[in-house]
Amino acid sequence: MVTKLAILGSTGSIGTQTLDVVRRFPDRLSVVGLSAGRNTRLLTQQAEEFRPRFVFAAGDFVCPSSQPLSPEEMAAHPDVDIVVVALPGSAAITIVMAAVRAGKTIALANKESLVSAGEIIATEAARTGAVLHPVDSEHSAIWQCLAGESSPPTRLILTASGGPFRTYNPAELSTVSPAEALRHPSWRMGPKVTIDSATLLNKGLEVIEAHHLFRMPYDHIEVVIHPQSLVHSLVEFGDGAIKAQLSPPDMRLPIQYALSYPQRWDNSALPRLDLTRAGRLDFESPDYARFPCLPLALEAGRKGGTYPAVLCAAGEQAVALFLAGQIKFIDIAPLIEKVLTAHQATAQPQIDDVLAAGQWAQETAITTAEKGILFC
Repeated sequence: MVTKLAILGSTGSIGTQTLDVVRRFPDRLSVVGLSAGRNTRLLTQQAEEFRPRFVFAAGDFVCPSSQPLSPEEMAAHPDVDIVVVALPGSAAITIVMAAVRAGKTIALANKESLVSAGEIIATEAARTGAVLHPVDSEHSAIWQCLAGESSPPTRLILTASGGPFRTYNPAELSTVSPAEALRHPSWRMGPKVTIDSATLLNKGLEVIEAHHLFRMPYDHIEVVIHPQSLVHSLVEFGDGAIKAQLSPPDMRLPIQYALSYPQRWDNSALPRLDLTRAGRLDFESPDYARFPCLPLALEAGRKGGTYPAVLCAAGEQAVALFLAGQIKFIDIAPLIEKVLTAHQATAQPQIDDVLAAGQWAQETAITTAEKGILFC
């Protein structure tokens, strides 16, 4: 049977790589819907190639061969089997909720939705039967390591490359430019995730995601720096055995697994790992002093409530300000911390509380940066 996809965020890094997978399996995957932001030129090319029934882009975009349909409507449409949520940022929360309420299978590449509203999503998914298939390489690795295991894990170990500034000292970090921060040593990603990887905020968000996806207490989730980016995560069991998932850094593999599960499809286009050429595999503890975004994220996750939503939204705005040249790279963490400190949290939020907290955090981040009193 052919699995029908709605790819939301089709012109971004995950979206384009998802379409690469679709090209390899035209007899197994078809595209029912595509949505994008401002890159209407690429969206038009994608629509001409894949002939989706539904297309959406911001503004007044019209695709002559397809019907306009909002991402929320695509996510819940009865003709869609798997919703690929490849949109970055907090704007995807309502889209994920629409898919969950419709009981869909969701290939989730958006961090902010699960971090901000993890408990809400889990509760609603239990009610509707919706299923989350993680696309992030780290969570996909854990998911693959858990396949076939009847015993629960005792520890999850998420790996991080350390980004381009793993060995930088404070003086060097103070002069980092957006262009330098966007050059990730291992992965091809969009600008938001790339900057978050450089600050290690991304890894903190992934810890919160792992907490929700695998129902694992924070005390049993660890982060290690692994510069080679070949071991994508590890899982420890009660007998001390540790399983790891290894592969070259290529997002098409976890994307394909999210679409093919529980099967594994042969794909000769994916690179193979030659351990004899890989050489050594290094692991080290993260330096919290060099990368303060990571402990900020872990603290927000432990506090719960609306703190994770504020973390996501403040981080999103801080990255935008950095890319616009309005703050320095080393200002990102202090800005997030200022916003988190000012927040009056809701302990057991509903989805409207999460959205309101995110909006407040973005506005507060902007006004705080404008005051110019952040950093000393």
